[in-house]
Amino acid sequence: MATSASWELQKGIYQTLAADTSITGLLGGTNIYDDAPQSADYPYLTFGQSVARDWSTGSEDGLEHILTLHVWSRAGGKKETHEIIEAIRQALHDAAVTVNDHALVNLRHEFSEARQDPDGEIYHGIVRYRAVTEPLAA
Repeated sequence: MATSASWELQKGIYQTLAADTSITGLLGGTNIYDDAPQSADYPYLTFGQSVARDWSTGSEDGLEHILTLHVWSRAGGKKETHEIIEAIRQALHDAAVTVNDHALVNLRHEFSEARQDPDGEIYHGIVRYRAVTEPLAA
């Protein structure tokens, strides 16, 4: 059975982030979630929207992925959010992330944003990446 390139990319990104001591140090542990529990301790990181588009050529199959990560902080001000965003960028931009059954052609940081949520208590970071994958030859 073929594996989903999008899911394998998310798993590879999770493993890369969870293994990075700079990130886990800033998060106070491996607080990285696909679906964060209600009781999650701040700060934490979640996987957000992911989009996959056909990126095939005349001779090669491929997918372009747009993946969003969210940083959640309750520290006063945006400093903690910016520090976590930068640690993510250092860990992922052009990284050789393992994507089972697929070749990762590239993984590039597209943009980051840090803002205060309307509740006035939570600081929210948005980090977007673009990746291209190709299936491994059978």
